[in-house]
Amino acid sequence: MTSIASHLPLSSLFTSNGAIGRSVDAVLHVARTHLNMDVAFVAQFRDDDTRILQHVDARPGNCPITAGQVIPLKDGYCQKIIDGRLPELMPDTSKVPAAMELPETRAVPVGSHVSVPIRLGNGRIYGTFCCFSFKPDHTLSERDLALMHTLAGLVATQLEREMEGNHQREASRQRIAAALAQNQPAMVYQPIVRLNESWDICGVECLSRFRVEPRRPPDQWFAEAASAGMGIELEVAAIRRALTELHTLPGTFYVTLNASPETACSPEFAEVLAIMPIERLVLEITEHAPVEDYAALKQGLAPLRNRGMRLAIDDAGAGYSSLQHIVSLQPDFIKLDASLVRNVHTDPTRRALAAALLEFGRQTECTIIAEGVETAGELSALHALGVSKAQGYLMSLPLTLPELQAMLESQSRQGRSSPR
Repeated sequence: MTSIASHLPLSSLFTSNGAIGRSVDAVLHVARTHLNMDVAFVAQFRDDDTRILQHVDARPGNCPITAGQVIPLKDGYCQKIIDGRLPELMPDTSKVPAAMELPETRAVPVGSHVSVPIRLGNGRIYGTFCCFSFKPDHTLSERDLALMHTLAGLVATQLEREMEGNHQREASRQRIAAALAQNQPAMVYQPIVRLNESWDICGVECLSRFRVEPRRPPDQWFAEAASAGMGIELEVAAIRRALTELHTLPGTFYVTLNASPETACSPEFAEVLAIMPIERLVLEITEHAPVEDYAALKQGLAPLRNRGMRLAIDDAGAGYSSLQHIVSLQPDFIKLDASLVRNVHTDPTRRALAAALLEFGRQTECTIIAEGVETAGELSALHALGVSKAQGYLMSLPLTLPELQAMLESQSRQGRSSPR
């Protein structure tokens, strides 16, 4: 057999930034095929004196082991090799008396065997990286054993990254669960006003605020929840809390909800929308929310939109994704991003882009809303361009529920309507 060392370029197992570029399964397959052996596997040692076969690669056909199989450590080769009772390299097990004493040698059968420890960075032995064949192979050499040690090191690196990722995800899950248990997030509501003489409140955007440690922006909480597999749970909790609070308020103002595409198409989202009349609800999809399949998203949203829910695209003008969202999803509202609104009264480029989006809105019967309006100059320029609705600190900070209720009552006393 030609030595594996002469044909396997180790650089092929790394990406350009030095990170391992293939899975443990791929490394196993490389080892087995280049050694021309029948079976390769990674065994993890457990505290209950067993080992579990975490990864298995074998020739097509009869394989005597399976991934997930649990075997006592006292049985087989692995622990004995770690302890030094069996050699790591055995081209012919019939030449090793200690191997021939094991029932597995004849039962499998094991004709040749190579096994090395998988040692983590802290020195702890995770388990073993093994290959064996049903027949002896006298071409196996110390060079092959050396390369098996190298490959075991690559596997150890990958496993440590997986374990660290698992540890971080579990910490994230505990952090998100703790926040949910403390009735987080809290909700605030920013009015969306109609740019007329009375600045009627025509809508409110529901915004999350986290009053627990670590103190950080809401988008970081939601990003962590998504990475930990709890994104839908946290988003739906926020939406449910917002709708439960707003359900108590009179009026016909619409309610804007922020949701990721995954949440928007989930059964949990559809269920929670029963709290309010769906025709008063606007789903807002941000420019920063990736959409892998627009056709699937449109199909998922169709039942809700057919019932009267409207759609808004947030952060328009902030990047290419928002334009993709607009063209692909055909929203009812387009929200000009705050970065486009900022200094629009003094910046001809921003003003031209805002005007282009307004013209697009007119031609597609889509309402344009300016967000992040902070100065009278910005508001005046936007109104002159034809913007009819806006939100921002100039009109109102995000309000608690009692503050919003007081503002709505004041509006009602003055005889203002709440147009949609």
